[in-house]
Amino acid sequence: MGNLRYQLNQKKSEKINIQLLYITQAKYGNDWHCNMHTHHFTEIFYVVKGQGKFLVNSNEIIVNEDDLILVNPNVSHTESSINNNESFEYIVLGVNGLQFLNETTLDKGKHHEFSIHNYYEYKHEVLFYLKTILNEVRNEEKDYESICQNLLEVLIINLVRRTNKNILIAPTKKVNKECQFIEQYINDNFKEDITLDTLSELTYLNKYYIVHSFKKYKNISPINYLNAVRIEEAKNLLATTDYSVAHISNLIGFSSQSYFSQVFKKDADMTPNVYRKKALENQ
Repeated sequence: MGNLRYQLNQKKSEKINIQLLYITQAKYGNDWHCNMHTHHFTEIFYVVKGQGKFLVNSNEIIVNEDDLILVNPNVSHTESSINNNESFEYIVLGVNGLQFLNETTLDKGKHHEFSIHNYYEYKHEVLFYLKTILNEVRNEEKDYESICQNLLEVLIINLVRRTNKNILIAPTKKVNKECQFIEQYINDNFKEDITLDTLSELTYLNKYYIVHSFKKYKNISPINYLNAVRIEEAKNLLATTDYSVAHISNLIGFSSQSYFSQVFKKDADMTPNVYRKKALENQ
């Protein structure tokens, strides 16, 4: 009987300092809509079944089964199903302390916002780790958190190993926590009456400091960001409901219909009524 022994190199492996924040298994039909949003952490999406649409900043990408999408922190994105009879299913991980980099974009001094890779050839590996983490979180047996953390680290190493592009991993850059809070507050409460004074009272910061810091953080002022979030919701309501323009304006937090129409036209280069007409024609 043969006896094969494999000796490991004594090279010390560097521990990846990351934290699993959540894991979600999602299934959506063709009526699903989600607003553009950002997170201060990285999200990893794996398409289990069907076809969907991914929007990252100004990029719109069709994603298919076994596609894996890596979205770095503070990158505006959303996902949606496509209007067909097949549901769109995926598993998503929220991971803190990690960002994915690309050697090509690093050489050019560019920020790597997202990337998409197909793992059809290695789906048995990726799905094993993802489904095992899901089961551990659901059952919450003794020391399940440690098992999830270790599985996450193995999964990340596997993703880097199996990709055919030069994907690297690095610690997440520090982000202004006050600006994170303001961004999330606006995302969650955009229908309310929000002013710079409101944000100043919430954060105990000078409103001029808030404007300066937020523009540095998002390349946009807090109020313009608020309007952008509202306009995205308005576009969805115009395309999917028969609500009047005045009602939509009121629903999303604008103080007047005329101001809403002015902001909408500046963003979409057309009036709300024209946008609705074009959206209905494209359906």
